[in-house]
Amino acid sequence: MKKTLRTAASAAVATVAVVTTGVVVTASTGPGSAAAAPADQSGFGYTTIRKGVPDSAERFTVTSPDVRDGGAFPAGNWADSFGCTGANRQIRLSWSGAPRATRSYAITMFDRDAPTGAGFWHWLVWDVPASRHGVGPQLPAGAIAGTGDAGTVGYLGPCPPSGDITHHYEISVYALDVPTLQLPATTMPTIAAFTMSGHVIGQARITATARR
Repeated sequence: MKKTLRTAASAAVATVAVVTTGVVVTASTGPGSAAAAPADQSGFGYTTIRKGVPDSAERFTVTSPDVRDGGAFPAGNWADSFGCTGANRQIRLSWSGAPRATRSYAITMFDRDAPTGAGFWHWLVWDVPASRHGVGPQLPAGAIAGTGDAGTVGYLGPCPPSGDITHHYEISVYALDVPTLQLPATTMPTIAAFTMSGHVIGQARITATARR
């Protein structure tokens, strides 16, 4: 008597959670997965973003004399490393309309299109005094310039891979309900963003692009 062997293949689903600019990102991949990676996002899995900033957070306005929302980065604000030859000038920002209860601000610049599966942190700043309504080429006294994904402290301009898709850089200002996050400059970007997310009472954002 011969037995017919049947093999049932169960779909394997891997779930990865990481923290980006105040949001948690999850990715599910595997045969039959409803969130399987599209062809142009394969390799690391496509990310579905879970909003981390509370719905109660007020929206306020941020502008920059260097780049408009939806516009391209000027050459002077591009990175001076990773094969790029920009001046790496820090983006200047001005904001208004933040909640009256604001006790400090935080700033991030995040490349959501970096081919890493988790984006790329270019710039993190926290403990900007509540009395400030913008930043120039230099940060105000008391503000902490954090460490980005490149391992460098302070601003790092865009430098997407040559021939890649257009990259979108989210430049966000967060109004926080605490005067300090009590984090050293060496704090990992995801930990800094996670800590910020628990104190956000307002948010402003512009998105700039770069491609080469």
